[in-house]
This record gives sequence, C-alpha cells and structure tokens, in this order.
Amino acid sequence: MKIISIIVAIASNNAIGKDNQLLWHIPDDLKRFKALTTGHTIVMGKRTFESLPVRPLPNRRSIVITDIAGETIPGCEMAYSIDDAISKMENGAENFIIGGGMVYRQFMPLAHKLYLTIVHKDFEADTFYPEIDYSEWVEESKETIDAGDSLGFAYSYIIYNRKH
Repeated sequence: MKIISIIVAIASNNAIGKDNQLLWHIPDDLKRFKALTTGHTIVMGKRTFESLPVRPLPNRRSIVITDIAGETIPGCEMAYSIDDAISKMENGAENFIIGGGMVYRQFMPLAHKLYLTIVHKDFEADTFYPEIDYSEWVEESKETIDAGDSLGFAYSYIIYNRKH
C-alpha cells in the first residue's frame, strides 16, 4: 500500500505562498520538515522544486510532477501525472506531498495523514491550501508555540489521520 502524507504550513487564511516563495521563515518548522521527510520519498510540482533552497533536497527521494512530456531534472524522478507519481511512490512507507497548491489539491482526497503547521496570522498570498473538511480527520497530536516575541505570531503543529 502507498501511504500518502501531506506536509504543509498554512496561514489562518489558508495562504501557503506568494511569488513561488514561502510567506514566513520559521526555523523550527524547517527542522521539523527535515526530520519528518529525511529518508522518505517526497513528491512535488515543478514550481515547488524550483523554489527549494537546495535542489534536490538531500537524503530524500524526489519525485517531481510536470506536464512537459520527457522533461528531466538531474537527481529527481519525473512523474507526468498524479497517477504516475503514485505508481512511483514507495510501497509500505510514508510518501510526503510537499506542494504546491495544485499538487496539494489533487492529493487531498488521497491522503492518509496531514502534518500541518498552522500559522496563526493572515498573509497576503497567491497560492492557497484547499479547505480541509475536518469531519474526515481525527487529531493525533497538537502543540502550539507562542513565538510572538521572535516571529510576531504563534503557530501550531497538528497531525491528523483520515477517519476510516
């Protein structure tokens, strides 16, 4: 079985990005992302890949989704559709969907687990996360960090599992 997990940081207004960049810099969230995804397969759209500070991210297997037939990116496996990406995912291990907006939207109905970082502030953005129907999910854990002094906002790490 292909285990599909989504990992994403979302503002209060569902904003996730602007001009192909993250909207905030939360060092602890980046460390959490690295700790959770290292050693796993990560799946992303091409624009998300292009936004990464290091390409490809080290110690992870990268699947990049593109609609340009035959396109290749060194160090990455290419997928030419959502179904193609799923077929290339690792069986019996967690596969992380890391963005962007269209990729999240297409994988939302297929995801087994959500690793959310909820930023408790609205941001101006051009890319948004789709609405989450929380009735389909069970909260596994939640931790809120009041980083008002250093960041100007609080944020929460919440993990949800899809109800069976």
